[in-house]
Amino acid sequence: MIEIREIMNILPHAYPFLLVDRILEIEPGKRIVGLKNVTYNEPFFPGHFPERPIMPGVLIVEAMAQTAGVLAFKSMPEEKQKRPVYFLGIDNVRFRKPVVPGDQLRLELEVTRHRQSIWGFKGKAWVEGKLVAEADLLAMMGEEK
Repeated sequence: MIEIREIMNILPHAYPFLLVDRILEIEPGKRIVGLKNVTYNEPFFPGHFPERPIMPGVLIVEAMAQTAGVLAFKSMPEEKQKRPVYFLGIDNVRFRKPVVPGDQLRLELEVTRHRQSIWGFKGKAWVEGKLVAEADLLAMMGEEK
């Protein structure tokens, strides 16, 4: 398990844009499972349908991308772990159900390709065992920080 303090050391994101609270499982080079606790005090809820708050789909995809970034970082040899991970693209995005305050997103990603500095991932987001979103993600390891 990877707790929030370590995630904050890995990802360059900070409040209000850090969208991964914990990593439950990780198999470097293969797969990762992360959690995002969705609370009403998120800064986007007052403006994203105030009468019926819904987490924006683009932020669900961003949470998947951040979780994939942790996997890519933890899959690299220690000497390369100073390199940032950049989000390159998304394909085949589908949103199945709304995500609302009180939900806990389970973010599951698996590596679909890894060649040199390019990584491909298949991501799925679940709430209470129901698929809420899925996407194919592409990322790249940048130059050393």
